[in-house]
Amino acid sequence: MLRLTWVQPEDLIGHELRQAAQDGREPSAVAARWRAAGGPEAPLTAGASPHPASACLRLLATDLLDELADLPSKLSDDEPTDLTRITSLCPDWPRSADDRPAGRGQSCRRDDGNPPARAEPEAGAGGRGGRLSDRSGAGGGAPRTPGCATVPRAAHPAALEAAWLGRAVGCLLGKPVEKLPLTGIRHLARATGNWPLNTYFTARGVPEDLLARYPWNRRSAATSLAENIDGMPEDDDLDHPLLALLVLQRHGRAFTPADVARVWLDELPAGRTFTAERVAYRNLLSGLEPPLTARHHNPFREWIGALIRADVHGWTNPGDPAAAAEQAHRDATLTHTANGVYAAMFTAAVIATAATGDHDVHTCLRTGLTVVPPRSRLALAVRRAIRLAHEHTDFDTVVDVLHDTYAATHHWVHAVPNTALIAAALTHAEGDFTGSICRAVSGGWDTDSNGATAGSVAALLAGSPRALPERWTAPLKNRLAASVGGFHGTGFDTLARLTHLEATRP
Repeated sequence: MLRLTWVQPEDLIGHELRQAAQDGREPSAVAARWRAAGGPEAPLTAGASPHPASACLRLLATDLLDELADLPSKLSDDEPTDLTRITSLCPDWPRSADDRPAGRGQSCRRDDGNPPARAEPEAGAGGRGGRLSDRSGAGGGAPRTPGCATVPRAAHPAALEAAWLGRAVGCLLGKPVEKLPLTGIRHLARATGNWPLNTYFTARGVPEDLLARYPWNRRSAATSLAENIDGMPEDDDLDHPLLALLVLQRHGRAFTPADVARVWLDELPAGRTFTAERVAYRNLLSGLEPPLTARHHNPFREWIGALIRADVHGWTNPGDPAAAAEQAHRDATLTHTANGVYAAMFTAAVIATAATGDHDVHTCLRTGLTVVPPRSRLALAVRRAIRLAHEHTDFDTVVDVLHDTYAATHHWVHAVPNTALIAAALTHAEGDFTGSICRAVSGGWDTDSNGATAGSVAALLAGSPRALPERWTAPLKNRLAASVGGFHGTGFDTLARLTHLEATRP
C-alpha cells in the first residue's frame, strides 16, 4: 500500500492545528470536532500516518482545513507576507545597492589580470573566543586596490567555491543524524570520542545497542558516515540552491514566483520535494498559482524549506542585503508565508553581507535582522538565541534552553527554532567554519539543513577553499550528486563559476 507523505488531508490537519495555534488563530473548536470524529494527531516524524483514513474522515479533514484557513489571526499585523508591508515594519531596512554610488557587478583588476589579493583566514578548528586571522574586532576586510571601485569578495569564484563547499560539508555532517533526538546525537558522538563534535560521524566503535536505539538516518547511512563518504551525496539542501541558480540563469534577477514554479516543474522530480514544497508542487499541478500555492492546505508554510533556497540569492547580491532579501522573498512565496519567508530573507541578507568580506559574523547577523519584522516570532527567536550564545560559554547550555523553549510546540523542521539555532551557532563560534557547522549540527532538529546554512555563511567569511580544513573538503572529491537535471556529478569549482556569472550579471 502506497502512503504518500505530506499531502493527505488526514495527515495535514494535525499540523495545521498546531500552525494555527502558533500564528495567532484560535483552533480549539476545530480541534475538538476532529478529535471527536476519531481523527489522528499529526505524524510524529514522517509525513504520513501508517493507515489511510476513511472516506468520511478524509472529507472532514478537507473541510476543516478550509475552516482553519478562514480563521483570523491576531498576529497578522506584525507578521505580513506582502513585501511592501514587511519593509514598512522594518525601520532599519538596508539601502539597496541601486541607491549607492557603486553599482553591482563593478570590478577592477590588477595589472596582471588577477583580482586584488586578500588575506586568508586561518583554518583552525575554532571554538568560543577563536578568531579568524583577517578579522579585527570591528570586522576586517579585503584590501582595496587604489583608484577603483570595491570588488565584493563573493564576486570572485574562489569565495563562491568556498561557500558551495561549506554548504555541502555542513549538510553532509548533519545527514546521518537527521530526525534523531538531541539525546541520540550526543550519545552517538560521545561513543566515538567525537564530542564536542569536531568531525564527521562514524559507526565504527559505536555499541550495537546504541545503534539499535538511535539508528542513523536511513537514506544517509550508506553515503554520509566518515567511512563511506565518496563525493557529496544527493540532498535537497543542495538541490534547491541548484534550482535557484537555474532560475537566475533562465529568468534573471527580475524572476517571479511563477518563474520559480516553471523551473521546478521542468527540473525537479516531485518525489524529491518535501513538506511545504511538496504541497506547493501538488497545488501547481491542481491549477493553483502563487501565492495561493503557499497557503492552500499547506500547514508547512512556516517550515524551513524556503530558508534552504536562500543562499544563491545572497551569493549573487554581494554587499546588497536588501536586493538579496527581495530576491529570496520572490522565491519563498511560492511555498511559504510569514516566518517561513522571513527565514529565507534573513539568511539571504546575512550571506549578502558576509559576501563583501568587510564584516564579522555578528555584523552579518545584525544586518539579517534588519529585513525581518521586529515583532515577528522569527525575529524574537533569533535575537534571543544570539543573546544566549553571548551569555553562555558552554554551547550545550544554549541548545538545552532552545529545546526547552521550542521542542514541545514546534516540529523539528519549523523555521523559527532552526533559524534561531543557526544564529546561535554562528554567534557562539565567532563565525569559525568548524565551530559553526559542528555547533549547528550538534544542536539537533533539522541537522543537515542547519549545518548547510551555517557552513555556507562561515565558509564565505573564510573566503577561499584553501581556508577550509582539508579533512572536511577532501572526501567530497569536488563532485556533487544531484536530482536536478544537468548538475549530477558537477564540481564545486564549476558551480562557483556559474554562480559568479550570475553575481556579476548587470
